[in-house]
Amino acid sequence: MNRPIVLAAAALLAMVPARLQAQTFPSSAGPVAVTTVARGLVDPWSLAFLPDGRMLVTEKPGRMRIVTRDGTLSPPLAGLPAVHAGGQGGLLDLRLDRDHASNQVLYFCYSRDGGGTAAVARARLVDGATPRLDDVKVIFTQQGPGGANNYGCRIVQAPDGNLFVTLGDHFGPRDQAQNLANHIGKIVRIRTDGSAPPDNPFVGRRDAKPEIWAYGVRNPQGLAFDPASGKLWENEHGPRGGDEVNIIEKGRNYGWPVIGYGIDYNGAKIHQSTHKDGMEQPLWHWVPSIAPSGMAFYTGDLLASWKGNLFIGALAARLLVRLERDGDKITKEERLLTDLRERIRDVRQGPDGALWLLTDNPAGRILRLAPVNR
Repeated sequence: MNRPIVLAAAALLAMVPARLQAQTFPSSAGPVAVTTVARGLVDPWSLAFLPDGRMLVTEKPGRMRIVTRDGTLSPPLAGLPAVHAGGQGGLLDLRLDRDHASNQVLYFCYSRDGGGTAAVARARLVDGATPRLDDVKVIFTQQGPGGANNYGCRIVQAPDGNLFVTLGDHFGPRDQAQNLANHIGKIVRIRTDGSAPPDNPFVGRRDAKPEIWAYGVRNPQGLAFDPASGKLWENEHGPRGGDEVNIIEKGRNYGWPVIGYGIDYNGAKIHQSTHKDGMEQPLWHWVPSIAPSGMAFYTGDLLASWKGNLFIGALAARLLVRLERDGDKITKEERLLTDLRERIRDVRQGPDGALWLLTDNPAGRILRLAPVNR
C-alpha cells in the first residue's frame, strides 16, 4: 500500500469514531461497533473509495455525490446522463477504473430508455470546489426485452482491464435468460470502450451476442473477484427462495429458469428440477430468500479473524451475511446485524480495514463496521 493511501486510511480511522456514536452488535468474533458516518442519502446503491479516502456514492433516483470523511455530502455531481428511476431501476452500481488515481475514470450502470434497459457509461471525475463528471460516454446498452425490475447492474474490473457486468432478466419472459441472442439474464465481459474482447466464449456465433461471458442468471446484484484465487464470484436473487452464490466461469450456463431451488411468488412450480446436465450448481443457496445484494471479500487485518471471508448484504432479510470458505467451498454462514433491521445494499472494504455498508431506504446511511473502539 502506498503512503498517500496509508495516510488517508489513518485519517479515516482516527476521525470517524471520535465524531459519531456507535451501536454495538454481537458477532462470533466478539462485539462489533457500527457507526453512522453519513445520513441523508436517498436509496443509496453503490459506494467507492476515492484515493484520498473520501467516498463516491450513487443514489437510485439519479444522483452521484462525494462524501467526506466527516460525513458531509457534496451537491449532486453535474454531468450524469438522463436516468430513468422507477421500479428497481435508477442509478445503480459504480466502479472506479483501476488507474483512477491517474486517469480519474469511473464506470456506472443505470436504467435508461424509459426504464426498461440497463446501460453502462464511462466518465471522468473532475474534482474540486464543484465536482462534476466530464467526457461521459455510454459504452454498452443491454439488448433484449426490458422491464422495470431485476436489473442486476453490478460492475467489476478484471486485472486485464476488462469489465464484467451483471444483467438481470427484468422479471420478464423467463426463457430469455437461456437465449444467447440477447443480453437478458446474462453476465457480459466488455472492454473499457464497450466492445467485446475477441476471446469471449460466443464471439463469432451468429446466434449469440459477443459480449456474453455466462448466462442463465436471474437478478445478480453481487459480483467480486476472490483475491486469493482470482475467480469471479456472483450472487443473485431467486424468486421465492433459491437465492444463489456462484463462481462464474467462461461460457457456463447457471440454469435460470430451468433449474433452481425456489418457487414462483404465487407458490407455483417454476423449475424442471434442481439439477440438469450442462447447468451449474450454486455453491450456496437460501430458502427462504434473503435477497442478496452487494458483496466483498475481506482481506484486511482490522477484523483479522474474518480474513478471507465473504460478506453479503441482504435486502429482504435486513442483515449482513458472513460466509466462511475453504477454497471454493462455503463451509459456514453467520448472520450479523439482525437487530439493525436495515436493507443492506452494498458492502465494501475500506482503506482503513473496516467494512463499509449502505442502507437502502429513503433515509439511507453510510455505516462503518469495526471492532469496538477501533
